[in-house]
Amino acid sequence: MKLKNKVAIVTGGSSGIGKGIAIEFAKEGAIVVVADIIENPLEEGKSVIEEVEEFNGNVDFFKVDVSSWKQVDDLITNTVKKHGRLDILVNNAAYMGNDMKLHETTDNEWNRSLDVNLKGAFYCTKRAIMQMLNQEVENEARGRIVNVTSQHGMVAALNNMSYGVSKSGLVYMTKQVAADYAKDYIICNAVAPGRILTGRPTTQESIDYSKSRTPFPRLGKPADVAKAAVFLASDEAKFITGVNLMVDGGWMAS
Repeated sequence: MKLKNKVAIVTGGSSGIGKGIAIEFAKEGAIVVVADIIENPLEEGKSVIEEVEEFNGNVDFFKVDVSSWKQVDDLITNTVKKHGRLDILVNNAAYMGNDMKLHETTDNEWNRSLDVNLKGAFYCTKRAIMQMLNQEVENEARGRIVNVTSQHGMVAALNNMSYGVSKSGLVYMTKQVAADYAKDYIICNAVAPGRILTGRPTTQESIDYSKSRTPFPRLGKPADVAKAAVFLASDEAKFITGVNLMVDGGWMAS
């Protein structure tokens, strides 16, 4: 129970990696608040609420568009009102976007990617820090932030300009927040997934390409990222901040 009684918000927590993180946090004893624009998972199947409740975990759902400051403000205000504090924020909400090179990228595509992937993380982190700065230090932490970046924050996202730029910005934001708030006992790290199979439809060509880039004998699962996020959100990682932890089966090492 590494996160016992910790209050954690997971954005984009209804599907894929976010759902995996929310479930793993709940299994580790956290009080989980899932924030997403939809409640049912994109890959179908049981909702995160149903899965957490099956093992008597503690979970709430708030419909939130992270690109709206008002909705983010309401999310954290209501979370703190109900649970008393905010211990962990996971910035996972993301828009994958469409494959477009720079000259093909429309204003709508650019704005959508940056609004969700970067501005959303900015809003959530800003509001979380405003709350955390007013909390007591517990076991050398006022709060923890875990960003979900990507290997495409460090290397090109093939033919996906806006997504790559947004994830690169989130990698930088992780370091900046870590450096600026370490003295306030606010810890900020990131997990950077490689290719993670979530159950959503994909092409065999895409899978074959990812396998060719991944030294490990299989591609990733949401639980692989979730367990790394648990570590960074726990007291086991209290002296780690500003790290972008690769969870990619060796993709970036090869």
